[in-house]
Amino acid sequence: MLMTPEQYIESLRKLNLNIYLMGKKVTNWVDNPIIRPSINCVAATYELAQQPDRQNIITATSHISGKKINRFTNIHRSIEDLVNKAKMERGLGSYTGSCFQRCVGTDALNALSIVTYDIDQKYNTEYNKRFLSYLNYVQENDLVCDGAMTDAKGDRNLHPAEQADKDQYLRVVDEQKAGIIVRGAKLHQTGAVNSHEIIAMPTRAMRKEDKDYAVAFAIPSDVPGIVYIYGRQSCDSRRLEGSSMDTGNAQYGGQEAMIVFDNVFVPWERVFMCKEWDFSGDLVEKFATYHRHSYACKTGVGDVLIGACQLLAESQGIAKASHVKDKIVEMIHLNETMACCSMACSYEGCQQASGTYFVNDLWANVNKLNVTRFPYEMARLAQEIAGGALVTLPSESDLKSPEVGRYVSKYLVGVDGVPVENRIRLLRLIENLTMGMGAVGYLTESLHGAGSPQAQRIMISRLARVDRMKTNAARIAGISNNK
Repeated sequence: MLMTPEQYIESLRKLNLNIYLMGKKVTNWVDNPIIRPSINCVAATYELAQQPDRQNIITATSHISGKKINRFTNIHRSIEDLVNKAKMERGLGSYTGSCFQRCVGTDALNALSIVTYDIDQKYNTEYNKRFLSYLNYVQENDLVCDGAMTDAKGDRNLHPAEQADKDQYLRVVDEQKAGIIVRGAKLHQTGAVNSHEIIAMPTRAMRKEDKDYAVAFAIPSDVPGIVYIYGRQSCDSRRLEGSSMDTGNAQYGGQEAMIVFDNVFVPWERVFMCKEWDFSGDLVEKFATYHRHSYACKTGVGDVLIGACQLLAESQGIAKASHVKDKIVEMIHLNETMACCSMACSYEGCQQASGTYFVNDLWANVNKLNVTRFPYEMARLAQEIAGGALVTLPSESDLKSPEVGRYVSKYLVGVDGVPVENRIRLLRLIENLTMGMGAVGYLTESLHGAGSPQAQRIMISRLARVDRMKTNAARIAGISNNK
């Protein structure tokens, strides 16, 4: 059954999460002014799934039950599924202007659908059967899953088993008849405190000596031993002031958290990899490639930034200036280039042995490498168009002040007939996306999410068919193959 956004928010209230924010335990976290915008953003994924004109994109048909499900819980069974996933992510990015926090969960589900099957084929295990049972549970209850991959890592020169503190990578510390005990932490976890389920995966390829760290599992987000330490974002204290104008994005936002696993029990039916170290690298690569495909979401946020710049230019009387037109066109060019890469790696996807469709891995990595650069250039162009007022604006309180408000209104006026408040709101939105709270998801996450740029370069180097290029170049140049 598809949940409504209201039902989703009420479902969060039933969770007993152990959350710390700014050093203090948060009790009513659902209504906390810093956290709530990120909840609103996830709720939008439920809202749009209820709209008839969007359902062909936001929903899918379960290959297990045949029922209508939210696409974020879907396993890709066709090229169309891959294409619709990218379209959905762009649409939600443009609807919220923020990170809606569910891509990592769907990418984890799809990666596990492939790798659990492959492990079973080699070791005659039952991981895929367990996974499909879990997947059915997630789909039937329309749950949000957080995909937890990034470990603390400690000394990067050392492998997991070589660390002085063995918990720098999440690991199995005990095996019992009923399940396993795990300990460690996952960092930078997008949407963690807005999720019903946590899906943990290895963060790197493991050696045999690191087999205790080759573990994948799913647990409810409020099981004993889980602690969430909420991450700070630039300008997040503005949420505490109650000003929708000064935050830039009046309704939506993203969030990240550190997840601490302090001797957490995981029943065997929710364990999908346990010490099969030789498959850890494949799981990492499958997940990372899916997630690099997911960065279609940044083109949606880019749509919002372009729209804000165009409206601001019109409100300031500079929309007809040739250099402004050129900047807007360049922003569109960069944004659509990213969108084209997302579509290309979708259309060139192929079926795996498990039946799940996997994107073209080379083009997914090219897509993500573009995403590490293009939003930064778009942000620079946006700041050029915005001008210095972007970082010197008085506050909403000043605008509404009986003492100085008239001065703010008088001297921040633009084109006649355009309310001063509109200009301020547009400037704040651009600030939000290029240096404020929204920049966490639009810029920094674009750089480091789904692996930092060097990870994509390594994969591109590995996947590109340079030998074929050399052969063709030699043939065209008239160079003999035996020389």
